[in-house]
Amino acid sequence: MSRLGDLGARLYRGEVGYDFIGKRKIWYGISILITITAIAALAVRGLNMGIEFKGGAVFTIPSTSISEVQAREDAQKASGHDAIVQKLGNGGMRIQVTELDTKQADAVKTQLAKDLKVDETKINADLVGPSWGATIANKAWMGLGIFMVLVVIYLAIAFEWRMAVAALIALIHDLTITVGVYTLVGFEVTPGTVIGLLTILGYSLYDTVVVFDSLKEGANGITKQSRWTYSEVANRSINSTLVRSINTTVVALLPVGALLFIGGGFLGAGMLNDISLSLFVGLAAGAYSSIFIATPLVADLKERDPQIKALKKRVLAKRATAAAKGEQADATADATAEATADGDDGAEDGPQDAAPAAVAGPRGRGGRGRPSGSGRRR
Repeated sequence: MSRLGDLGARLYRGEVGYDFIGKRKIWYGISILITITAIAALAVRGLNMGIEFKGGAVFTIPSTSISEVQAREDAQKASGHDAIVQKLGNGGMRIQVTELDTKQADAVKTQLAKDLKVDETKINADLVGPSWGATIANKAWMGLGIFMVLVVIYLAIAFEWRMAVAALIALIHDLTITVGVYTLVGFEVTPGTVIGLLTILGYSLYDTVVVFDSLKEGANGITKQSRWTYSEVANRSINSTLVRSINTTVVALLPVGALLFIGGGFLGAGMLNDISLSLFVGLAAGAYSSIFIATPLVADLKERDPQIKALKKRVLAKRATAAAKGEQADATADATAEATADGDDGAEDGPQDAAPAAVAGPRGRGGRGRPSGSGRRR
C-alpha cells in the first residue's frame, strides 16, 4: 500500500486526524478575506464582458505579417473602442471590437484592410447584437436560481435543512471566488464562462455531499452515547473523506489545467481560457469549501440544537469526571510509592519498625495449620 493509501486508511479509522472543526474560525477568516477582495475587485474593476454580452463586431483576418500588438492598435484607432486580438492557427487573426453597429463595422473593416494590408473582401465581419447577450445572461441567471432552489430542496430531504443551508453558502462562496479571479485576471467573460460557472457548481456539490453522507452515517444515534460530541464526529467525517476529496479534485484539475496553461497559455488558444479558468478555479474552490466551510458551518448550526447542547455537556462532564478519577488514582499511587519508600528507609535504621508488619500479618500456626496451643478435646 502506498503512503497516501496508508494515510487514507488511518484517517478513515480515526487513528490520525487534523482538527478542522476546532480551527474553523481561521478558515472563516480566510474565506471572508478572499470574498471581500473579490467583491471589491468586482466593484472597482468590473468584469470584462465579451462581445456576446455587449454587442459589437468580430473580424476574421487572413494570414498577415502584422503583429498582434500592431493589429490591436490599428483596430482601436479605427473604431475608437477597445479591441481584443487573438492569433489563429492558420496565421490569421480574430479581432473583436465592442459596441459597433453595422455602419461603424463597415468603416472599421475598410480601415483594417488598409492598415493590415489585406484584401477587404477576404475579411469576414460578424455582428453581434447586445440583446442576444442579454438573453443569454438572463437565461443563465434563471438557470442558476433554479439550480440553487433544487439543491436546497434535495439536501433538505436527503439530509437536513442545516446541511442544505451550509451547502448553499459554500456554493455562493465558490461562485464569488471564481468571479473575483476573473475580475483580477481580466479574462473575457463569454458564454463559455457561464457554462463553466454552472458546471463547477456540480463538482463543488459533489465533494460536499460526500462529506455530508459520511457525517450523516457517523451522527446516526449520536444522542444515545456520551463519548463524542457532534463537532468531533463532523471532524472525523472530514478526515475520513479527505484523501478521497483530494484525489478526485487533483484528477479533475489535471485536464482542466492542461487546457488552461498549455492550450491557452503556450499554444495561444485564447478561446480555451473562457471555460478552463472558471473550471480550474471553481474546482479548487469547491474542494476547499467542502472541507473548510460547509462541514464546519453544519457543526456550528447543529451545536445550537438543544439535544446536541445536552450531549456536549454530558461528554464534557464525563471526561471531567474521568480526568478527576485519573488524578486521584495518580495521587494515591504516588502516596503509596512514597510510603513504601519511607518504610524501606526505616528498616535500615533498626528492627523496631518491623513490629507493625508482624501485627498486621496472620497469627503463627502449628505444623498442620492450626493455631498454636489449640489441642483437640474429648
